[in-house]
Amino acid sequence: MTFAWYAHLKELNSASWFIAAVISWLVAFLEYMFQVPANRIGYTVLSVGQLKIIQEIVTLSIFVPFAAFYLKEPLKLDYLWAGLCMIGAVYFMFRDKIS
Repeated sequence: MTFAWYAHLKELNSASWFIAAVISWLVAFLEYMFQVPANRIGYTVLSVGQLKIIQEIVTLSIFVPFAAFYLKEPLKLDYLWAGLCMIGAVYFMFRDKIS
């Protein structure tokens, strides 16, 4: 979803928002074709909250390099703090499975 949501800022910045939206939706559709079955399978062993936290960890892990290398955004300590908060969220969502 990172590419669908943010790549148009660099690649389609001269196109109308409608064209950017349609292209982004097409990219997102392909990802949803994988995400929906994965959530259905994952829900057999994990809760919805656990699935969401996993999705957010994956998203942040992909977004930071994407923003830095593809969009040429400067790395900030805010990414580190956000990552640490996500580690806390993982702990709280999975602590019943840890003990």
